[in-house]
Amino acid sequence: MITITVGTFELAARLEEERSPRTVAFFRTMLPYESKLIQARWSGQAAWIPMGDFDVGDLGPEDPTSYPAPGQLLLYPGGVSEVEILFPYGDTCFASKAGQLAGNHFATVVEGLEHLPQIGEVVLWQGAQDIRFAEE
Repeated sequence: MITITVGTFELAARLEEERSPRTVAFFRTMLPYESKLIQARWSGQAAWIPMGDFDVGDLGPEDPTSYPAPGQLLLYPGGVSEVEILFPYGDTCFASKAGQLAGNHFATVVEGLEHLPQIGEVVLWQGAQDIRFAEE
C-alpha cells in the first residue's frame, strides 16, 4: 500500500504488482516522491504529474489502458508524449496533444475514493496542488 497526500486530502492505494510488476518496481525506486498535481489538458476529468524526460529506462507498456476508472493511476513511460503520472478523478480518456495514449495501470486508490471529485475540483479551480507518494 502507498499513501497519497494531495493538498489536505489523504488516500491509500494498492500497488498493482500482479498486473504491472515492472512498473511497480520502478515506481518504488522513486519513493517517497513529491511533485505538483495539475489539471490534465486533453484527458477529461483527470489531473497529471508532468515528468518531462524522466529516465524510466526501457519500461515500455505494461497493462496499458486509455480509459482508467477514477482512482486507477497510470504511469506513461514516454514515447509519443512526455513521461507522466495520470491521476483520474472522473470520466477519463487518456490523451495528449498528439492524440490518445495508453498508460501503465500501476496503482488503484482503495481508501479515500470519495475525495476524488473534490480533489478534481480543487485542482481545476485553484490550480496546482502538492502531491506526495510514500510507501507504508
